[in-house]
Amino acid sequence: MGPIRMMLTDVGITEQQWRVLRVLDEAGAMEPTRIAEEACLLLPSLTRILQKLEEKGMIMRRRDENDKRKQVVRISAEGSKVIAANLDASTALKDSLRARLGETRYELLLDLLNEVHETGAADQG
Repeated sequence: MGPIRMMLTDVGITEQQWRVLRVLDEAGAMEPTRIAEEACLLLPSLTRILQKLEEKGMIMRRRDENDKRKQVVRISAEGSKVIAANLDASTALKDSLRARLGETRYELLLDLLNEVHETGAADQG
């Protein structure tokens, strides 16, 4: 994570903020609960992350048209610029890790991380 942290420090965002922006960039607007699931974050943490991203102008929030109790979050043009400017570097770091581990160990790592996340999510429920 060291190289990724350095990249993000230069951009002025955290790893968690990067994950939220990536989720919104890839999947489009969605409710915070789904963002938390997709970005592997706890909802209370996501609340603070969304507040910081909104302050930085990287996301926008609005009330759901059909259910005013719900909120929909989408990435802003500024957030999309951050993703576009750093996606190649992020992909290169991921590819470097994959090359160092080899395909089999890299896939095993992803499977284990998903298992840890799923186990942690089950423990939270």
